[in-house]
Amino acid sequence: MKVAIIEERCVGHGMCLLACPELFELSDEDGHAFLRSENVPPALQEAVLQAQRGCPEQAIVTSA
Repeated sequence: MKVAIIEERCVGHGMCLLACPELFELSDEDGHAFLRSENVPPALQEAVLQAQRGCPEQAIVTSA
């Protein structure tokens, strides 16, 4: 699985960081989310899907 953040939609709520701190971080400059890696290990797939479902701005997209 791969994950991406649609930067134009992210406003920095931080819900993704709460769901999966292993892959998501927040920028010190503007508070917007960014990824440590776009490749999601199998052990983190459910956490990433939770982050995607919990994003108020629907800024997280996943693909196979």
